[in-house]
Amino acid sequence: MKLIQILKVAVIPVLTVLSLLSASNKVLADYLTSQGSGGYSRYELWSTDDNSGYYLKIWSSEASPNSETYYTSRAFTSTGEALIYFDCKYANKNLPECPNVQ
Repeated sequence: MKLIQILKVAVIPVLTVLSLLSASNKVLADYLTSQGSGGYSRYELWSTDDNSGYYLKIWSSEASPNSETYYTSRAFTSTGEALIYFDCKYANKNLPECPNVQ
């Protein structure tokens, strides 16, 4: 009888924790932060699940909303850096930060 009680107290919590840890890894996903357009392009700004990085998905402004992205940008460390990149490279804005964009 005591063996069953020990199993209930020791094994069940361990199995519960392990199942929660494995489930939490499956639900992590990037998420949409913002969207907009400029020039002949439109973008979606995405953040990694831990907010450590950002990237842009960029379409032609004439592309349908359901079309495949034609370009996914490199990773950025902030939303501001990503949006400046879009403004300089795709929206053709003349910002002081633009000469650094390649």
